[in-house]
Amino acid sequence: MSDTIPNNGFLVRTRSMLRRALKDVIGVTNLGKAKTLRPDLPEDDLKTLKELIDVSLSGRGGEALARGNAAELGRYYLDLNEIGQIKFFSLLAAEYGVSSDQLKVAMDAVRISEDNAMDYEIAVNKLRECLLSPRTKLFRQFNSLDHGIKFLVDMRADLRKLITNNSELRSVDNELRSLLSGWFDAGFLELRNVTWSAPADLLEKLINYEAVHEIESWTDLKNRLESDRRCYAFFHPNMPDEPLIFVEVALVDGIAGNVQDLLDATAPTENPEKANAAIFYSISNAQEGLSGVSFGDFLIKQVLDKLSHELPNLKTFATLSPIPGFSEWLVSLCNSEKSFLSNDQLEQLGSLAGNKNDTHVLLSLLYQKNWHENIDICETLEPIMLRLAADYLLNQRRKKKGTALDPVAHFHLSNGAQIEKINWLADCSNRGIQQSAGMMVNYLYGVEQILENHEAYITGREIPASNAVKLLI
Repeated sequence: MSDTIPNNGFLVRTRSMLRRALKDVIGVTNLGKAKTLRPDLPEDDLKTLKELIDVSLSGRGGEALARGNAAELGRYYLDLNEIGQIKFFSLLAAEYGVSSDQLKVAMDAVRISEDNAMDYEIAVNKLRECLLSPRTKLFRQFNSLDHGIKFLVDMRADLRKLITNNSELRSVDNELRSLLSGWFDAGFLELRNVTWSAPADLLEKLINYEAVHEIESWTDLKNRLESDRRCYAFFHPNMPDEPLIFVEVALVDGIAGNVQDLLDATAPTENPEKANAAIFYSISNAQEGLSGVSFGDFLIKQVLDKLSHELPNLKTFATLSPIPGFSEWLVSLCNSEKSFLSNDQLEQLGSLAGNKNDTHVLLSLLYQKNWHENIDICETLEPIMLRLAADYLLNQRRKKKGTALDPVAHFHLSNGAQIEKINWLADCSNRGIQQSAGMMVNYLYGVEQILENHEAYITGREIPASNAVKLLI
């Protein structure tokens, strides 16, 4: 196997696979004579598409014809460019939502029939039917096709890219996300340990979907799948070859504090039976179309349970996590003209930077190329940056919800972890230096404290943290 990493060709192959599956359905139902639509859906093609949607939703011709129509629509969709996709989703938003007139009539019927149990039940069922929009029925027709659920997941990934500049499409996204949330309930998912012996196509997907620490080569991937490592992923029965989310775990001695050491492919492979700590160092959502569909917390808890039974010698379960929002917050702090550095610190930083004597001197040092290789700069910055990172993680909250400002912190804290340690220069990759000045965090999952920590966090009482982290402030 070549050590070069693959390109994103598998994404193209996925679309080709979906086209073949849809073509097979079309052939079975004798609908193969439909015309080809242009990718940007000009007005006459959009009209043809609408007519096919109407026929599909009418129920005429039975289940086989409905499947054929849905397959034909799916084939059309896969050939659309961005302009055509916007027109398609805009059509669904404008023409196939819940009817406000029918909804009002149904709601009035519920109110009128409250005193009659039988009439009330009939009215409630009518109301429930009114809340099921035509486009939701169309999505369900897509789901009935072979590979239909993968088609819908990829469709929502396309939709999410368009929403930023087309807010009118949010209603379509909300309905599709709601459907996917039900179909991807954690109870339906299968947890698998992905090893080096897995099919090459699946290994290629791990490389392309890795979102935290880039997998640089096949050798790098093989190292992450050695006997002292684990990679657990959730799979859906209707997408058996597509990881939905996966977590990478290192089995080590003690809590790891440097990701480059953890990922060193030249380091000897350790005996997992002698490890006392499991370090979760990367969690990646593999399907953009499932954004907002939450099952990451179930993954963590299932892996904790699985590792506890497989390796009873493991006593510590912790993460080595990035702080992705720290640098952005630090820039806003420096621009706020708030005083957060002592005169001595300003003088020390100024002497290193040359001429600055205000809070922006901190940024000027952090913007220097390879500053983390300068011993004098690092020694001066370390206590300042650790204190600021602790302040960011413990004190900075989202205004409306009161939850941790950092998204990774929010994920782990809401799952019952506590902030155990902030590690200086733990990730000296370009990304690590840029997003958090090289710092990383250990979130500790103390099995007996998970519920207590979760309750403390979600009720807003406190952000659970070790005394060592609290003392940094």
